[in-house]
Amino acid sequence: MTPKSFQRGSESPRFPAWTPPTDIEHALLDARTRNDWAAYFETLARAELYFEIVREKADGVPTGTFPVFLRKGRKNRFWPVYTVGMLPTPTPDQVFDVHSLRWFADVWGPGDPPYIVVNPGTPCEAWLPAAPPHSAAWAQYSERIGYPDMSKRLVALRVGGPLRGPVAHGLACGALLCVHNGDPWNAIAWHGTGYPGERRRLREWWDIESREDWLPILDSLLAADQHSGAWEFVLGLRRSIARDFGGHVDAGYWRQAAAEIIRGRSGGSVALSPDGVTKTEPEPEAAVEARIQGIHHLIGRISRYEARMRADGVLEENRYVTSVDAWDLGRASKMARWGLGARFGTLQEAEAAVVQAGRAAALAYRSWQDFSAGYILGRCLHFDEEDFGSWYTDMVDAHRLLMTDPGSPWLNIPFR
Repeated sequence: MTPKSFQRGSESPRFPAWTPPTDIEHALLDARTRNDWAAYFETLARAELYFEIVREKADGVPTGTFPVFLRKGRKNRFWPVYTVGMLPTPTPDQVFDVHSLRWFADVWGPGDPPYIVVNPGTPCEAWLPAAPPHSAAWAQYSERIGYPDMSKRLVALRVGGPLRGPVAHGLACGALLCVHNGDPWNAIAWHGTGYPGERRRLREWWDIESREDWLPILDSLLAADQHSGAWEFVLGLRRSIARDFGGHVDAGYWRQAAAEIIRGRSGGSVALSPDGVTKTEPEPEAAVEARIQGIHHLIGRISRYEARMRADGVLEENRYVTSVDAWDLGRASKMARWGLGARFGTLQEAEAAVVQAGRAAALAYRSWQDFSAGYILGRCLHFDEEDFGSWYTDMVDAHRLLMTDPGSPWLNIPFR
């Protein structure tokens, strides 16, 4: 039974042909058309809802929430909220926060607007009475479902995001993380976890608190300079051995070759330069042997991760990871968008960066599968410590979805 307070706008408005941007808006429209309010509220309870906030206040009190309330006519104040596909293009001054449906019922106060309006001005619009006891009727759906889990889903914008071309290719380089977090993979006009959430993400994970912090890290990721040089040393050495010996590389020979190079570089040298003769002293033997042991350990870790990835279908049989540049380039694709969400960068800068990430990836790898293996290995070398825990399994799950779902960008956008 539909409460009377929901009757406003209960007749589906007449709109021209309209394409819902994501499955969320499609489900809302379907429920709205059928006047199935239970389905409508269940969809809302499973979605993240965005609302505009006052940027100046959010900057002053990062943990606070300062919604912007709008008016309809002269009498009815309302609180507009938006699902992910209905968000506008980011601008410097208009920013959004995001919460669950239940949160709106919990925080409503007597001075707040009497209505929450979902996706105002669209065919899936609905007016919800914000005050108790009416709000209890829609809040109960969130109580039953709990906080929405948006993770491990392939989401795409049918409109409002590129599906082909260089920008789409660069965005697809960040698709592993997008699938893991349940974000639209092709959203370049990025709002992500909301303005406070994006700033918090960059501050806590990257120590980024300003545009001046963000730009050099983005540039470093695009140059694939944000991961260990030791990783690229051993992988580059294996590539050279494979070229010389026809593909297969024995792990013992790989370790031996690495040790010989390290010892050869540690013996000191004399070099001529415009400034004169430069001499370096030999390194202590103990330091050299310690470095060799570290490299041998790294080779073992890489070999074991690759064996597991072959068993899990990430790597084809007899294939190796050629580089972990993908670990940086995939994060660069996301960093460009995170910076936009935090308003450290512009939409034009984000587009240019994701295109650059896509081009660099196409030069470094042969296929989406090879790119994915490089990304997963880099992530695991950085975080996982051979636990084969969620740092590994989450990406394997995302990889499988991207390699099999008919709507995946990896199956619809040529890698080169």
